[in-house]
Amino acid sequence: MAKPKKTPRPKALPPKGFRDYFGADVTERKHMLDGIADVYHRYGFEALETSGVETVEALGKFLPDVDRPNEGVFAWQEDDSDWVALRYDLTAPLARVYAQFRNDLPTPYRRYAMGTVWRNEKPGPGRYRQFYQCDADTVGAPSVAADAEICAMLSDTLETVGIDRGDYIVRVNNRKVLNGVMEVAGVLDPSDPDKFINERGIVLRAIDKLDRLGTDGVRALLGEGRKDASGDFTKGAGLSAEQAEIVMGFMSAKRDTGALTVARLHELVRGSKVGADGVNELETIATLLAAQGYNSDRIEIDPSVVRGLGYYTGPVYEAELTFKILDEKGRERDFGSVSGGGRYDDLVKRFTGQEVPATGVSIGVDRLLAALRMKGQVASIPQGPVVVTVMDKSQMPAYQTMVAELRNAGIRSEVYLGNPKNFGNQLKYADKRHSPIAVIMGGDEAERGVIQIKDLILGAKIAENATLEEWKERPSQYEVPRGDLVAKVREILAEQASD
Repeated sequence: MAKPKKTPRPKALPPKGFRDYFGADVTERKHMLDGIADVYHRYGFEALETSGVETVEALGKFLPDVDRPNEGVFAWQEDDSDWVALRYDLTAPLARVYAQFRNDLPTPYRRYAMGTVWRNEKPGPGRYRQFYQCDADTVGAPSVAADAEICAMLSDTLETVGIDRGDYIVRVNNRKVLNGVMEVAGVLDPSDPDKFINERGIVLRAIDKLDRLGTDGVRALLGEGRKDASGDFTKGAGLSAEQAEIVMGFMSAKRDTGALTVARLHELVRGSKVGADGVNELETIATLLAAQGYNSDRIEIDPSVVRGLGYYTGPVYEAELTFKILDEKGRERDFGSVSGGGRYDDLVKRFTGQEVPATGVSIGVDRLLAALRMKGQVASIPQGPVVVTVMDKSQMPAYQTMVAELRNAGIRSEVYLGNPKNFGNQLKYADKRHSPIAVIMGGDEAERGVIQIKDLILGAKIAENATLEEWKERPSQYEVPRGDLVAKVREILAEQASD
C-alpha cells in the first residue's frame, strides 16, 4: 500500500512584488507622515480615509502596466456579478467620494489622504505591487490660486520633514502651454479635438522619455521614428523638421528667470488661445507664490516638467531633490523626484456629468523616507524600550509594578518575558531590541530596597573603545533607591539624547 504523500510545507516568502515592514520602518514612516499631516492640517486640509476596495466601474480607466495592458489592478468578481478591485491610487476614490457626498461636503473640498495602494504590475528592483501614498487635493476650486497653494504647501512639507532649502526645487509647468505649442506645430485642431489624436499621443510619450532618451531620441520619435540598441523600431509622430523644432523649443524654453521663461513661452504659443491661457496661468501662479515669499530658490517655472501631461488638464508640478547621491555603479547623480501632481478637471465628471475643477499632489512616501535617511534626518536604528530584567521569577509582581511606573511616566518599557534562567541572554535580547537601559533587581537588591540601572548605550561605547580611566569617570551602571527608578531612567535618557 502506497504511503500517503506529505503535504509540502509552505515557503516562508511573501508573494512576488510584495514585502514586509518591520518596527523601524513603520515607526520612521509614521514620524514622517505625522510631520506631513501637521503641514496639511495647518493649511486647512481635512483627513479622509477611503475604502481599500472600489468597484472597477468607479476606478474607471485605471493605470495599466505597459507590459500587461489588460491588467493593472487586483480585481475579482463578486457574487452579484459586480467587479471590484483594490485601489490603485488615492485620487480615483476621492473622485467617487466627492461625487457621492458633494451635497454634504463644502466647496471647495480640501482633503489629504495617506494609505496603501496596490498595482498589479510587473515587479522589479525597487518596484513593488503594494506601496504607500500620501496625497493632498482641492476639489471645486477653478482658480490657479489652488495650484499655487499646493506648491507652497509642498515646499513647506519638504522643509518640515527635514529637506533643507537648497536641496530641493518645486518645478511648475502647464499642460495648456504644451497644447498651445502643439497647435502652433500643427498637431492640434481646437475645432476638431480628435484630429491628430494619434500623433499627439506619440508626441506626449516622446516628451515623457526626455530623461531616458535625450534630445536626439525625442527628436527622432517626433519625426519618422527611432531604432533602439536592440534593433527594435518605434514609429514616430511623423512631424516635419520645422514642427519638431517647435516642440523641442518648448522643452528647452527655461531661462535664467521666471519672467524670461514666461516671455519665451509667450513666443512659442503665439497665435494659440489655449497656449496663451496656460502661460498666463503660470504667470499668476508665480505672482501668488512671490507674494507669500516663495521665490525661484524654492519654486520655479520649468517647461521641462512633462511627466503625466497626458493625464492633467492645466498646471503640473514636481518636487525634485537636488542633492547628490551615488547610483548602483558609483556614479554621482541628483536624488530626483519625490512628488508630483497637477490639475485634473475631468476626473469627477465621470460620475456627475459636469466638469468639476480639481488639483492635487502625491508624495512618494518610500522615496522621501529614503532621502531623509540619506540626509541623516532619520535615525538608522530607532531606540528600543527600557527592559526590566527578571532575576527572580517570584518577584514578577514587583517587576510589573516597575514597568507600570515607567509607562505611566511616558517611558517606553517592557518586562523580559522569555526564559529568565540565563541573565546574559536577557542582555542579548535588550541589545537586539536596541534598548537604552536595563533595570536589574535580584533578591539582594529587593531586600535592601535598591535597584541596578544599566546604561546600555554607554556600556557598549566603553566596551568598544574607552580606556579604564574613562570608565571610572563615567560609570555605566548605577545603584539607586527603588523609589528613584523613574527619575534616574529619565536622567540617563536625557544624557543619551544629548550625546
